[in-house]
Amino acid sequence: MSSTTAGLTRQWTTWGPLVAAAGLAAGWGRDLPGFAVGLVAVLLFAAVLSAVHHAEVVAHRVGEPYGSLVLAVAVTVIEVGLIVTLMAGGGEKTATYARDTVFAAVMITCNGIVGLSLLVAALRNRVAVFNAEGSGGALATVCTLATTTLVLPTFTTSHPGPEFSTAQLAFAAVASLLLYGVFVAVQTVRHRDYFLPVPRPGQEGRESEDDHAEPPTARETWFSLGLLVVALVAVVGNAKLVSPTIEDGVESAGLPKAVVGVVIALMVLLPETLAAVRAARRDRMQTSMNLAYGSAIASIGLTIPSIALASVWLDGPLVLGLGALHMVLLVLTAVVSALTVVPGRATLLQGGVHLSIFAAFVFLSFSP
Repeated sequence: MSSTTAGLTRQWTTWGPLVAAAGLAAGWGRDLPGFAVGLVAVLLFAAVLSAVHHAEVVAHRVGEPYGSLVLAVAVTVIEVGLIVTLMAGGGEKTATYARDTVFAAVMITCNGIVGLSLLVAALRNRVAVFNAEGSGGALATVCTLATTTLVLPTFTTSHPGPEFSTAQLAFAAVASLLLYGVFVAVQTVRHRDYFLPVPRPGQEGRESEDDHAEPPTARETWFSLGLLVVALVAVVGNAKLVSPTIEDGVESAGLPKAVVGVVIALMVLLPETLAAVRAARRDRMQTSMNLAYGSAIASIGLTIPSIALASVWLDGPLVLGLGALHMVLLVLTAVVSALTVVPGRATLLQGGVHLSIFAAFVFLSFSP
């Protein structure tokens, strides 16, 4: 990259989050006309691209898997704030919002992001290579969290409907938080090597382009970290600004309410998606896996405890249990993901299978 191009990149990724945040502040709490919604959508996209850039700067400084963890946790924390904000005062209308958003995040990360990353990596290198131990452990954590929080409420009998009782919700929240904490400890301390990019046979001693590049200074890293937070706030906040337009369009089209959660989750997870695809293009498939499964784990492990705590003052019921259709998709995702992860190698076929499951999820969300 030339110095001129690098300078232009730094300029727009610096101003992009700030302008997007200014647009968020100007539009917050107002009914936006059509042209304003279009402008907010442009600012949202600029914030997404800026977030990816600054996440990569931070990741280059701290290394893997910390870089992936920073982006996944930052997005999820702000996403939790969005869910609580939308559910506050919504009553029964928003009873399923947390469930729909969390399940959509699991489907997007485990099928959309993983499938797209595998496709990109396999197109470039024929076979995508990653660490089966780290990815397998992450997948097991996703499946356990999803089953505990999204499947069990449908079958419990202490409370009518697909809801937890107060005691069951407290147990699920504490268990989710503890399991998330154990995963982070394993990923970053005890077995950090399981989550590092895997070199190809014959290339163990060869350094990648990222290894040759000079890491950013501490000042540049803190600057990028601050702009990353601003960009992510702008992404989630501007997604909330356009959500009324999405809701009106969904209602006028006669589509299920769950579509709103799917669309918003797609927008919120754009930074992880772009970052994962870029990592796959650089033959760092393990980084893509870290982003995908790490985001799914954070989405459940941080959202459910937060919603459980917020349910003390939120109006209306909290429906977490999935229906039969979504359970089938979840089971299919778990089985296919296990078959993908166990060998530690994947081809175009695995990428296509995951993307087909993701396509089925999106289609059935619009036409259940």
